Order: sequence, then C-alpha cells, then structure tokens
Amino acid sequence: MPIIVNLDVMMAKRKISLNELSERVDLTLSNLSILKTGKAKAIRFRTLDAICKALDCQPGDLLEYVNDEKRTTNR
Repeated sequence: MPIIVNLDVMMAKRKISLNELSERVDLTLSNLSILKTGKAKAIRFRTLDAICKALDCQPGDLLEYVNDEKRTTNR
C-alpha cells in the first residue's frame, strides 16, 4: 500500500508508550496497534485529530505517501 503510517516514529520522538497514547486518545490497544503496524485500511478524521493532539504533531508527520513504483525499484 502506498500510504505508510509513521505512528511508531512519532511515538518514539515524543517518548510515549502505546498504553499511554491509548488512554489519551480513548482507543483500544488493539486498534492503535493495527494502526501502528500499518495494517489499518482506514482512519477516521476524529481519530487522526485525537492522535495529532496527543502527540502535538501534524497529520503529515504520521502519514506518508510512497509511490508503489518507487518502492519496488528501491528494494
């Protein structure tokens, strides 16, 4: 998938655990884990808003577009 989720990177920069983020944004650990590992197929704007507020970041800090053609040639 051409959308990369960098939630783990932002969490590391902010030194926040998955448990703490889960409490701050009122999401289950399993849903946050799915998002963190890049297995999510969608994200609600409300969820993205809550994560950005909790991590003091922009949506672009969490989501990255990588062209599939560039990804396959770089491997």
